[in-house]
Amino acid sequence: MRNNSILLIYTGGTIGMHKDAETGSLIPFDFTRILEQIPELKLIDKKIETIAFDKPIDSSNARPYHWKKLAELIEENYDNYDGFVILHGTDTMAYTASALSFMLENLSKPVILTGSQLPIGDLRTDAKENIITSIEIAGTYEDEKPVVPEVAIYFEFKLLRGNRATKYSSEHFNAFDSPNYLPLAQSGVFLKFFKHRILPVPDGIFHAHKEIAENVIILKIHPALTEVQLSGILNIPHLKAVVLETYGAGNALTEKWFLDLIKKAIHEKSIHIINISQCHSGGISPYKYETGKKLMETGVFNGKDMTTEAALAKMMYLLGKNLSKKAIKQAFERPIRGDISI
Repeated sequence: MRNNSILLIYTGGTIGMHKDAETGSLIPFDFTRILEQIPELKLIDKKIETIAFDKPIDSSNARPYHWKKLAELIEENYDNYDGFVILHGTDTMAYTASALSFMLENLSKPVILTGSQLPIGDLRTDAKENIITSIEIAGTYEDEKPVVPEVAIYFEFKLLRGNRATKYSSEHFNAFDSPNYLPLAQSGVFLKFFKHRILPVPDGIFHAHKEIAENVIILKIHPALTEVQLSGILNIPHLKAVVLETYGAGNALTEKWFLDLIKKAIHEKSIHIINISQCHSGGISPYKYETGKKLMETGVFNGKDMTTEAALAKMMYLLGKNLSKKAIKQAFERPIRGDISI
């Protein structure tokens, strides 16, 4: 049932800052007074309510605990709103969006993350347009169904699937990119949705998964990687999974010490190791070159064209479900939230 209302969740970040008149330093502003900062919101035919974290965080301090808190807030308020807009710092926004995409199962309402490169009080801020359009997207329904029933990031006129997005610029307003999946919508004079790219409304009952594993790391292959370094990493106590960023199409060292350590980690320590490309766009074609083929023969997962953020979040989510090793591999290597290209 439609409520004609949107919940705005403020977690922290640049978007919620304004300059102190006396000191000139950036301080958080009271988000319950958002209509004073953005009077244009009164033109939107939606009731807008706000919730703010008790202590706003810089997104550099975002932790899995905060993902769980956001999932809980959405679950608690799910029936009361048509959609949700999360205001979040840009540095870890893609990690949070990826995590929520997996944690929010059978999501049939929009969850839109946005932020800004300049504080909301700045003369040239990008915050206002990002917030206004995110709210409009979160409230867009057709035939009583949401147009965007998934977790997405809206930034600088583009709506991107949350688990396909990555931050690629620290200074441009166009800070996010979705290298392996085209935008879900484009904002201009008109708000244009590309419906064939958007996930369908699911049939199941909404459920928020809040049990996620945190003993997962990211390791980028580089020419100076040594046996001692890799051994030390793979012997971290209680380590459950490694997102391995390999060269190009999924290639890595073929030296015996490297392959032996990877095999031992997988088969003796039951560590899940994921092969993804460290390139910005494209995925892995691990059997194209001998260097990729030998790595895959050790038993690593095929991460295909996933982003690093999505691979990390998906593994954390799957490990939290207490599945068998085989079931985790099967689930990881197929798209479950539009996270992998078919």
